[in-house]
Amino acid sequence: MPSPGPGPLSLVPFVSVADMMALVNGIGAERFLVELAAYIEADFRRWHMFEKTPRLATHSKEGVIELMPTSDGVEFGFKFVNGHPLNTRDGRQTVTAFGMLANVRDGYPVLLSEMTILTALRTAATSALAAKYLAPKGSRTMAVIGNGAQCEFQVLAIRALCGIDTVRLYDIDARATEKAAHNLAGSGISVVACASSQEAVEQADIITTCTADKRNATILTDNMIGSGVHINAIGGDCPGKTELHRDILLRSDIFVEYEPQTRGEGEIQQLDPGHAVTELWQVIAGQAAGRRDAGQITIFDSVGFAIEDFSALRCVRDQLARIGQPSKLDLLADPDDPRDLFGMLRRAAQTAGAAE
Repeated sequence: MPSPGPGPLSLVPFVSVADMMALVNGIGAERFLVELAAYIEADFRRWHMFEKTPRLATHSKEGVIELMPTSDGVEFGFKFVNGHPLNTRDGRQTVTAFGMLANVRDGYPVLLSEMTILTALRTAATSALAAKYLAPKGSRTMAVIGNGAQCEFQVLAIRALCGIDTVRLYDIDARATEKAAHNLAGSGISVVACASSQEAVEQADIITTCTADKRNATILTDNMIGSGVHINAIGGDCPGKTELHRDILLRSDIFVEYEPQTRGEGEIQQLDPGHAVTELWQVIAGQAAGRRDAGQITIFDSVGFAIEDFSALRCVRDQLARIGQPSKLDLLADPDDPRDLFGMLRRAAQTAGAAE
């Protein structure tokens, strides 16, 4: 009797949290961020090849659960992700995620991966990629407002791609700033803990806002932003959640990932629907201007888009050999006869009965 156990097509490579940490630590966090940014940049250059749709989101008073799919016609990828700002009160992550990459040809998954760590990495890599094209040349100082789980990834990515050497930190919770400063100790980056957002942005060339509160907030007021800076606004990522005062937007050039999604989720939800924005891929592909002069204020209104997650999954898939032998999950039914799925179920029952 054929075995009802896993067949050759049953097993799907699975990158666990432990695998992901081993992969990133083995390569080095900054090196991994550079490689990941290269994958995102390459996919942005072939933007027209992807299916694009705003993510499917289920909102509640506690947070949001989202599904983010895309395909380049050869492979299909999706990410399941949540955003629950109050989770930290119970010792839980604000954001958790997992994702899958599959062949379009036969629909079979080729990779299942944790994406809680990977989302933090891809968000930082995308921010750094935007800063590479939009930040003032020779930027040396960045400010990070909101020093939670994303903070250190942002700093390391922008150091790796843009060459900053100083970061100014502020969070309403001083313990978060202490945590970030501790984690960045020994990195070679000069860390300055600040007493306010105003103090943090002083002398900063690049400003990153990554707060988690799910409400219309004003993290940066108009008087805090002088000419020539670049802002990565990454905390506002759903309806009703913003970080920048509207007046900052009105005197800045705004860049987004996918305009139809950002209109409802990003900082530009505060503006008229026809307000001009530029999609970042156009700058990367040389189809639109990025930073034009030293006095220009640029904003990357980032909400996260599925193509970035697709790029991240591709990057990890191509690095599997560095993990050694990743786990494999018995995820797919693989009957001896593909038309006899019930027979596979029946044989399993018979085998179980014979073993009793």
